[in-house]
Amino acid sequence: QKGIFAVSAETGVSEDDLMMIALDAGAEDIKSSEDGFEIITDPAAYDDVEKALADNNIEVAMSEITMVPDTMAELSDEDAEKVQKMLDALDDCDDVQDVYTNADLPEDDEE
Repeated sequence: QKGIFAVSAETGVSEDDLMMIALDAGAEDIKSSEDGFEIITDPAAYDDVEKALADNNIEVAMSEITMVPDTMAELSDEDAEKVQKMLDALDDCDDVQDVYTNADLPEDDEE
């Protein structure tokens, strides 16, 4: 389990400032992309990081505690297609609340 916070690049906060705030509050890692930043934390530090971001007026686009795989499993194209069909079927089932996988599935560029 890991806590995840997404901060949009549109907030205007610098990576250095965000890193200092988050790491001081107990975050484990910060990943940056052109869309913004992803802060990863231990679930025990989730509330502290959330409070630190709020105290510094940093708007969070998304935050949750979720399951994150330690290692990813690479699949052949045929196996990846089968796994994706199974994940879609599970997602369509009303009784299923969450589905987690460590399958390294290719991004769907056709949509």
